[in-house]
Amino acid sequence: MYILRMPDTFLTTYLNSAIEKLIKDILKGTLSNRKETAFLLAQMKHQRENAKKRAACSHMPAFLIASITSSCNLHCAGCYARAVGMCGEGSAGAEPLSVPEWEHIFSQAEDLGISFILLAGGEPLLRRDLIKTAAGHTSIIFPIFTNGTLIDDGYLALFDGHRNLVPVISIEGGIEETDARRGSGTYTSILASMDRLHEGKILFGVSVTITKENCAEVTSAAFLDLLRDRGCRLVFYIEYTAIDHGSKELELDSAMREEIEGKMTEIKAGYPGMVFISFPGDEKHMGGCLAGGRGFFHINPYGSAEPCPFSPYSDRNLRNVSLLDAVNSPFFARLIEAGLVGGEHDGGCALFEHEAEVIALVNKE
Repeated sequence: MYILRMPDTFLTTYLNSAIEKLIKDILKGTLSNRKETAFLLAQMKHQRENAKKRAACSHMPAFLIASITSSCNLHCAGCYARAVGMCGEGSAGAEPLSVPEWEHIFSQAEDLGISFILLAGGEPLLRRDLIKTAAGHTSIIFPIFTNGTLIDDGYLALFDGHRNLVPVISIEGGIEETDARRGSGTYTSILASMDRLHEGKILFGVSVTITKENCAEVTSAAFLDLLRDRGCRLVFYIEYTAIDHGSKELELDSAMREEIEGKMTEIKAGYPGMVFISFPGDEKHMGGCLAGGRGFFHINPYGSAEPCPFSPYSDRNLRNVSLLDAVNSPFFARLIEAGLVGGEHDGGCALFEHEAEVIALVNKE
């Protein structure tokens, strides 16, 4: 039994329009790429159908984040997933979801009209079996947030044949910034992966964790020119969230957030062939935090439905309930009622900043 939540009409309209605009914006720069153009034209039809399916459910977010593995081949400094125990062999003490269990989740998502499932980890490319499983769900686009070091010939062929798989490579700026966080040699490796994706005419993006230290570098013309020239079409700017409340020196302050927001207007105008997404910066245009099923929720490697990756608390597990039951969880409803999601906040992660309140709500009957 689930609690039926009413849709946020403004948010639903905004996100449906945003998805259509996103695909159109990407399409503008792919007209010379026949495979990508054909895929995106088909996706425009899929996404209109998905919007109708979501509307029929009364409430269903357009996005999910799925951490499909707790394993990773790198040990990045300041890794939130390792800090909270979500990443690392045997860290959670539970059995990860199997391929059939993930297949069941993806099938439900397709039936319910979910448009995007962001695949994360750990390092998601360690689960080639699950990436192949995701590829078969052609009405869903799967951005794969990867460190980019495992993109081999097999993956290039898979991405080429299944355009709904979109690699998004993590990069911290130049070689010094990237290797300092992700390990020596990582920068060179991911540039080589970008070159191979570009040569194969495969759509890909990057994910940049933006901090006080790298803010100027990752919004500079030199950095963006390098990405553009290597074929990058999508740039996700993700604000750094401290792995504990005592290490906040790298987090952006309100003045820097305002500066970046103003700069983003110039960047978007200067790079018309690229699409830029800021998180959580773009949430302010959508009425606040989108977590807790309002715009998305997170499924961890063991099936727990969590508000977001930065708030690893849950009252539902996809092993025991349906996807529709999970999005309508009482815990998610309490987060919305308390104004912890869907309300204004100063920036950064709203749930992480109010962790004690979140814990109290998940334990409330």
